[in-house]
Amino acid sequence: MRNKIIAIIISVLLLSSLSALIISAESEGRLLERVEDTAGLLTDDEYYGLLEKLDEISERQMCDVVIITVEELDEGYTPTEFADDVFDYYGFGIGENRDGILLLISMEERDWAISTRGYGITAFTDAGQEYIIDMIIDDLGNNNYASAFNTFAEQCDEFLTQAKTGEPFDINNLPGSARDHLTEFFLCAVLGISMGIAIANSMKSKLKTVKAAVSAGNYTVKDSLNLVSSSDTFITRRVTRSVRQSSSSDDSGGSSTHTSSSGATHGGSSGKF
Repeated sequence: MRNKIIAIIISVLLLSSLSALIISAESEGRLLERVEDTAGLLTDDEYYGLLEKLDEISERQMCDVVIITVEELDEGYTPTEFADDVFDYYGFGIGENRDGILLLISMEERDWAISTRGYGITAFTDAGQEYIIDMIIDDLGNNNYASAFNTFAEQCDEFLTQAKTGEPFDINNLPGSARDHLTEFFLCAVLGISMGIAIANSMKSKLKTVKAAVSAGNYTVKDSLNLVSSSDTFITRRVTRSVRQSSSSDDSGGSSTHTSSSGATHGGSSGKF
């Protein structure tokens, strides 16, 4: 019952011409919970558990982490525009710079969009957003929304903690990359040794025990060996190997940005699930 009532109220708010809002989010503060499940994707227990987690992360990290679900986008909006305006006009973002990240899920076309602002732009780089979406896209596609949203929250917490070290997760230092490469190295080494042993054992099994002959003649075919030759030709070849240079990407990492309808600077990304 609670979800139905909230869904009706919030749907009217979210889907009724966001661009016409005259609310000053800068002065009024946050007007919605950090989870607004107007599409009804979560049970009551899942909703309250996720809300508690997002509140705790947001207040501890001093950066809003928000999840919004809707049945459809307001007419004329792209997922990115809708996510930006929900962020701006409903007062999300902590502090003077409105630090935060918002995940929007729209069920009509199965769209997702991320909107970042303030410190959220720094903490959640383009590569970082792609990594986080990769972590949740299968659950979204399989309708495991509670799992996807909780993973999103946990990843955001990890990314914010990392950003405070001065080196936000980005192209060359995404979570677990060094550990994964080391694991791959050991797996390849073990596989190579195992294959080498298997090949050696196979070759060994094909060897036959023989007895050495007393005379070298036993090893030749009659009249086949002639050591007298008018000329000998030797063919030589020199092989030169050079390192082939691999082309490096011009992408220097960081966050791409755009301007929302409110005039604020946002980072973000979008796609389908």
